[in-house]
Amino acid sequence: MHALITPEALADALSARPAAVVLDVRWRLGGPPGRQDYEVSHVPGAVYVDLDTELSAPPGVGGRHPLPDPERLQEVLRRAGVRESGRVVAYDGGDGSVAARVWWLLRWAGFRDVAVLDGGFAAWEAAGLPVSAEEVVPEEGDVVVRAGQMPVLDADGAAALARDGVLLDARAPQRYRGETEPVDPKAGHVPGALNAPSAGHVGADGRWLGAEELAERFAGIGVPAEAGGAVAVGAYCGSGVTASSVVLALEVAGITSAEKPAALYAGSWSNWCALDREVATG
Repeated sequence: MHALITPEALADALSARPAAVVLDVRWRLGGPPGRQDYEVSHVPGAVYVDLDTELSAPPGVGGRHPLPDPERLQEVLRRAGVRESGRVVAYDGGDGSVAARVWWLLRWAGFRDVAVLDGGFAAWEAAGLPVSAEEVVPEEGDVVVRAGQMPVLDADGAAALARDGVLLDARAPQRYRGETEPVDPKAGHVPGALNAPSAGHVGADGRWLGAEELAERFAGIGVPAEAGGAVAVGAYCGSGVTASSVVLALEVAGITSAEKPAALYAGSWSNWCALDREVATG
């Protein structure tokens, strides 16, 4: 299964037997809760999963969205109906970054057949596909979480990668440059990191750019052709959520692969600040 799936292909997957499990992970920084959107309308059969309380551990020194406890994640995924032999598609209400966090988490957990809905819920509606307001209670799944199947960086690893490889900062340019910081206590970026805003992965229509366009974009940012191979590459953001979309975009672009994925600094800038590490600006 490809990392991205069109609304039409998802509609087909929902009519297959067994049907794909669809996870609605709409979320906004600062709220209101995404569940409110889900209760109004969602992809038929979709199960709502909350980023803050179900897909992350409690915030602290580890960051605002630390990786969840594996046992807790397994409980959440089983409640959502995820099965070992099944397929999973995640969607959000924005540029795909939150859905990419689910894609990354499932891959980290050892589950491979997972994709992000290209264009999110807006693309589903734009395609004229049916929606539902019905609460979904699926049959319990049997997925087994085998944590650690994707590379993860801590602060020391992120600093080393920024020095010896390629570390990409997925935040908006003004936050990267240190001109503003609306969430965390320090403004700026990890010294040596390059800015690759997650919003640049999608076009004006909200759909992800194609492989060639993404590859050109990363080349323009300064990611060498050997990145993902001879040169190690990783990503971070404010709290490890939008950086997941950089990991996905690198794979779509062909710079990395499912066998050799980019690393994620899971604690990201919120962890970097909590540890009072050196900050670069400009």
